Amino acid sequence: MQLSDIHSRLKESSTLAMARRSRELMAEGVDIINLSLGEPDLDVPDFIKEAAIQAIKDNWSKYPPVNGFLDLREAISNKFERDNQLSYGPDQIVVSTGAKQSLFNIVLSILSAGDEAILPAPYWVTYYEQLRLVDASIKVIEPLSGNNSKITPQQLAAVISKRSKLFIFSSPCNPTGAVYSRSELEGLAEVFKQYPNCIVVSDEIYEHINFTDDACSIGSIEGMQDRTITVNGLSKAFAMTGWRIGYMGAPLEIAKACSKMQGQCTSGTNTIAQRAALAAIQADPSVTEPMQEEFRARRELVMAKLREIDGFHLDRPDGAFYVMPDISALYGKRFEGHTINSSKDLCDLLLDKAHVAVVSGEGFGAKDRIRISYASSQELLNKALTRIADLVVKLQ
Repeated sequence: MQLSDIHSRLKESSTLAMARRSRELMAEGVDIINLSLGEPDLDVPDFIKEAAIQAIKDNWSKYPPVNGFLDLREAISNKFERDNQLSYGPDQIVVSTGAKQSLFNIVLSILSAGDEAILPAPYWVTYYEQLRLVDASIKVIEPLSGNNSKITPQQLAAVISKRSKLFIFSSPCNPTGAVYSRSELEGLAEVFKQYPNCIVVSDEIYEHINFTDDACSIGSIEGMQDRTITVNGLSKAFAMTGWRIGYMGAPLEIAKACSKMQGQCTSGTNTIAQRAALAAIQADPSVTEPMQEEFRARRELVMAKLREIDGFHLDRPDGAFYVMPDISALYGKRFEGHTINSSKDLCDLLLDKAHVAVVSGEGFGAKDRIRISYASSQELLNKALTRIADLVVKLQ
């Protein structure tokens, strides 16, 4: 059977591929520690579970509006104003089956084949693959050494053009944990203002896992509101990965286009999950602080352990729950007949010999780096990093 050209353009997610391999080995009885997925090991708060149970009892079981229940969209609108100084009315909100679907709706609604899109690297794997899916022309901006994996206004100005239609980034960033300060975003905004046809997509799914005191949504900067799409969700801050709730705030024309696109794909998001989401969105943001402190402690543990490993060079992440060391110093080294010539080689070796799953940076636009998630417990992180160190010290 010959599959479609669209299918052939799409690569399997490197994170999901590593997770799949890990599950296969675990099914065979291998003791794998999986640090590949961005999935918090924490439990969903009880008040959210109770809201879902009550929704079942109240028979929220019919088809919902495609763009989400009105009271949930109103709550998201209020949340944007409260937490991010963003003014999106309820008609500018679209609730989707995860933030990934929000991004997919955006790409399909805005870009045609050949349209120009800009990605700062390292980027989340799905951004690149969704752009390839629509056959966009992709420009990648490589970060400068020593700038903590963030691009500068000068770099953006050198790449952006009148043909540029979309710019996608995340802050806090998956995969690096980098966080753009307000002043850094203001510098980028000054460049964007010279190109009014370029829409900015700000992925803020890690908003509440920010270890700095300088949180900022680029859409809140003067002149950016009407050309920024802000994407968020509940998977990370409330550990609701399997509930599949994401949302976006966008200029009205784009919100309507994304709702139309979603209507022919999945229609409205799960009703019970939406009722639970309402409780989460309306909660005081302080409920996420214990989670943030736990991830801060895990970051310190991971940084301390990795800095003891020769050949790992890393920036200090300011948010999310990832660290992305450069491991190119290990190229050419060998272990039991295996030679490391790429980050993928190292990831395969760590999985097969140390039984630790991490992800090659190749799919993130960072071929010499690996992504390590510290969304697991401190006990597992200690055990996994010890295994990594024990293997690396044996390289010859």
